[in-house]
Amino acid sequence: MFTRSDTARLKQDLLLKAKLMNVDLQLNTRWGVFSPRVIDDGTELLMKHITVDSDDICLDLGCGYGPIGLAIAKHCDKGEVHMVDKDFVAVELANQNAKLNNIGNAKAYLSDAFRQVSKEVKFDQIISNIPAKVGREQLSIILYDAFDALKPGGRITVVTINGLRDFIKSNFKFVFGNYKKIKQGQKYVVSQATKNID
Repeated sequence: MFTRSDTARLKQDLLLKAKLMNVDLQLNTRWGVFSPRVIDDGTELLMKHITVDSDDICLDLGCGYGPIGLAIAKHCDKGEVHMVDKDFVAVELANQNAKLNNIGNAKAYLSDAFRQVSKEVKFDQIISNIPAKVGREQLSIILYDAFDALKPGGRITVVTINGLRDFIKSNFKFVFGNYKKIKQGQKYVVSQATKNID
């Protein structure tokens, strides 16, 4: 139990230090956002199996306070990273963290999945740590929107709990016509699909 006098301390931002894709990051987090004290195991697994080109245009879908998007942005320094989340606190923190880490090619903005993402922008990569509680209907919407948002040859890479593995596999095959299991861990699996060039 916390007393009223504890709340002033609890309201202060937390500072998290992380190393993702060999990038050292300092990240401001806050109680109420996903995994505020440590980088979660799913994100850790995903980031060990992501590669980006220096001029890639990427989307971090459901960015939280920004660890995925910011680490990627350091590797695509001639490209850009869009970071979106439906939580305004997460978006605020992600933009703060971009400034804190001197990353100028990543910007976070409020969007419920792809709703506020410009249809004019086409991505080389879409990367996401998809929460299990999103629901199968929303996941289906996300996959079709991701297909439309990718350039030909672009790819989507997601990490999910193992319980969603078969759903992701069948839906990647249905929407994209292909599926690749990148890595499976004890609790999480990293999956990828490519928008094939016709």
